Amino acid sequence: MNEFNIILGDWNTLQKDAQAIRHEVFVLEQHIPADLEWDVMDALCLHAVAYDENKLVIGTGRLLPDGHIGRMAVKETARGSGVGAAILRLLMEQAKLRGQVAVQLNAQTTAESFYQRAGFSSDGTQFEEAGIPHVHMTHNF
Repeated sequence: MNEFNIILGDWNTLQKDAQAIRHEVFVLEQHIPADLEWDVMDALCLHAVAYDENKLVIGTGRLLPDGHIGRMAVKETARGSGVGAAILRLLMEQAKLRGQVAVQLNAQTTAESFYQRAGFSSDGTQFEEAGIPHVHMTHNF
């Protein structure tokens, strides 16, 4: 993976591409029931969608109005390329521009170290969400 481009936009603009990558990663790969993946918050969020040099969708994430980051998903073939970190940084920058003093997220425990590298810290309490172990994490600006 050499180059990628990230677009920010609302759900009306980015829904098709954000849904495609979330369906691939969460529903097909991680076996999360589709009815748990989609919620009313999508319409209220700022979305980020990453595209590779061939304009194919490779990643996404969303920023909720309250400063939570969620639905971070990167296509398996693009993992380790820096695209996830770039999406996360961009969403964090947008939260800071909005005046948020911190951002929070619920990380799958397998991704906890990814978020720690971006400056997030965990409270250490694990819980299950959609049958997958998670931990709550915060990054203060």
